Amino acid sequence: MNRRTGAKGALLDEYERALSELKLVISDVSPMELALPVDKTTTDLNCISIQSILTHILYAGYSYANYIRKLKNAPFKLWEKATRPVIADYENDLDQMFSYTIETFGFFNEEETMQPTSNKILTHWGQSYDLEQMWEHAIVHVLRHRRQIEKFKKIVG
Repeated sequence: MNRRTGAKGALLDEYERALSELKLVISDVSPMELALPVDKTTTDLNCISIQSILTHILYAGYSYANYIRKLKNAPFKLWEKATRPVIADYENDLDQMFSYTIETFGFFNEEETMQPTSNKILTHWGQSYDLEQMWEHAIVHVLRHRRQIEKFKKIVG
């Protein structure tokens, strides 16, 4: 890792690192542990099990890329939110999502990455981001949920 150059390269390298760390954390999760409801008190359906968290991470990852694609009037695809029965399927999906992200980075140049834009990206949760802020959010989103999965694994393990 850390093989790309410039601001775009730094963001992609850190995103890839966050995803790699997540894949290491989930690599030994069994199908039973994957689907097991861990947080039975939460009202957030995305945070009940490791499976629901991973599905949420993927859906959000495609959403972040699509927000930027829409800003740039680039073609986009929606990821069909679906649970997977085994970790290998999620690992494959994470790789595909990252490939889609790399492709998305091709729709803007290096200077656009580092300059606040008047074309803010308004998210469905009401936050407004420029390009760099959106990618930073995407990276931290993976890190926060990786941490959550680590805690879940201690409970189910």
